[in-house]
Amino acid sequence: MTRPWRPAAAAGALRARAELLARVRSFFAQRGVMEVETPVLGAGANPDPHVESLPPLDVPGAGTLWLQTSPEFAMKRLLAAGSGPIYQIARAFRANEIGRLHNPEFTLLEWYRPGFDHHALMDEIAALIAHVLELESSEFERLSYGEALRRFTDVDAGTAPSGELKACLHQHGVALPRDLTRAQEEDRDLWLDLLMAEVVAPNLGALRPCFIYDYPASQAALARVRPGSPPLAERFELYARGVELANGFHELSDASEQARRFAHDQRRREQRGQHPVALDQALIDALQAGLPDCAGVALGLDRLLMLKLDARRLDEVLAFPCDRA
Repeated sequence: MTRPWRPAAAAGALRARAELLARVRSFFAQRGVMEVETPVLGAGANPDPHVESLPPLDVPGAGTLWLQTSPEFAMKRLLAAGSGPIYQIARAFRANEIGRLHNPEFTLLEWYRPGFDHHALMDEIAALIAHVLELESSEFERLSYGEALRRFTDVDAGTAPSGELKACLHQHGVALPRDLTRAQEEDRDLWLDLLMAEVVAPNLGALRPCFIYDYPASQAALARVRPGSPPLAERFELYARGVELANGFHELSDASEQARRFAHDQRRREQRGQHPVALDQALIDALQAGLPDCAGVALGLDRLLMLKLDARRLDEVLAFPCDRA
């Protein structure tokens, strides 16, 4: 197949990308946050079933290495080594992500703030986006995960059984996945994820960007869990015009708990028929040495540029998407 040699994005979009990157760097320079670089190839990968890595590479002299789905693990190693506040504009790679809002290779802005919790970091994200898009940070809405589900589905995220969640999906015309195992049928998080993705998210941030925070403890990923009834994960996501822009955490620092979650994610991958991945022991060692109390976030810069330019497709803001690479 002959691939077009010309870029997909117009010259104006490429200039807007350069301006956006410059404004991001000026924002963090003013706040004393250091820019860092970490490898795009690593010995471990993220076992989260929602994140699929590209196949690993056998590198002579280095062994099996994985293209990183985000720079998170390496950046946490820097934090544990005493780096202080850091950010990175990084290339990230994920399999099975091609479409209007996805490209297997994309650009993440990721940063970590020692001494911040997830609420303080949401404040800074609002300030960054206001700086880049020339908005007022007060225009941002904040809803808890439970509030968002109740607003758009009338479902109680903490108590609704799987059957009620499936019935709600059916009522909203969402096609249910077939050929699920019994464990998957009973997995509340699977149905909650579908409700959030198919029913709730498209309605978020229609008029102003919207943070969703305090997720169910079962969806903590790499976030701390706050005790309570029910316990809640100190995690958030940011949406604008129905599109997810960012995913952040008040970061988990307990090495034993992180190792337990990695093992749990590997089991879930197996249950879903996904291949296991190599786990990042260096991250566990770094957490064991001591990660400072901090919050961190990954923000999709390609999607942020789409928002700035009112673009409908990712390839409108990429020089060479995968079909032109």
